[in-house]
Amino acid sequence: MLCTVRWTGPSGMTFLAETGSGHVVAMDGAADGGGRNLAPRPMEMVLLGTGGCTAYDVVVILRKSGQAVAGCEVELKAERAPADPKVFTRITFHFKVSGRGLKPNLVERAIKLSHDKYCSASAMLAHTAELALSWEVLEDAADPTV
Repeated sequence: MLCTVRWTGPSGMTFLAETGSGHVVAMDGAADGGGRNLAPRPMEMVLLGTGGCTAYDVVVILRKSGQAVAGCEVELKAERAPADPKVFTRITFHFKVSGRGLKPNLVERAIKLSHDKYCSASAMLAHTAELALSWEVLEDAADPTV
């Protein structure tokens, strides 16, 4: 995996990151750090990448389990250490998984498999942060195959 991050110049603290797959993402700092608040902070990107990693796993696992999953949302709330390096010390993950006739035990299994086995981002963050998981299963009247 390859990524290149470039500072856009002395007029601020904006950085452009280009991924090995050819996508570009902007990051910026807060005004008190010289940024202009034009894009997410780098640590927000770490958190949102973790959410994407685990949500991806959950959807794949549920599909492979034959579940009619129609939606998967995860809200992450992180606490950071007060002193540098301000690592994440606690992250709560709240999943909202929707579909038709989802089996709650299979949703729980998918979430736990993601965190215990598949999600690389969660595995890395678990070295500095306590990870707390919660979820809810929502019945979706819409047909997920449409």
